[in-house]
Amino acid sequence: QLQLADSGGGLVQPGGSLRLSCTTSGLTSGHYCLGWFRQAPGKEREGVSCMSIPDGTVVDGDADSVKGRFTISRDNAKSTIYLQMNNLKPEDTGVYYCVGVAEKCYSNTCEYAGLFNIWGQGTQVTVSS
Repeated sequence: QLQLADSGGGLVQPGGSLRLSCTTSGLTSGHYCLGWFRQAPGKEREGVSCMSIPDGTVVDGDADSVKGRFTISRDNAKSTIYLQMNNLKPEDTGVYYCVGVAEKCYSNTCEYAGLFNIWGQGTQVTVSS
C-alpha cells in the first residue's frame, strides 16, 4: 500500500527558497498521481502541483500564485518527489502535504483534495522576516 512521508519545511525569509521532499513506499508498476497541496491558516486546502507516475506529466493545481516559482520533480532511484519553492512570500506560509492516489493525473486532478486518498503528515512552511 502506498505510503508518503513529507519533510523539508521550516522558517525562511521572504525571497528565500526551500525544497520539500516526499518519500514514497509501496509504489507498484501501476499509475499514480502524486503531488502537493497546502493549507494556510484559516483557508481551504489548495493544490500546488502534481505529477503523473510513471510518465512524469505535470499538472498544475489551483494555487495560481505559485506558478513560475514552485517546481515539482522526482528522483526515481530514491522513490522521492520534491517541491522546489523559490522567491517565497509570506502568503506561502502554511502546512504542505504530499498527496497520492492510484491513478494518473487528469487535467484538473490537482485542484480537488478529495480525489487523493493518501496523505503525508504535513510539513510546516513559514515565510517571515
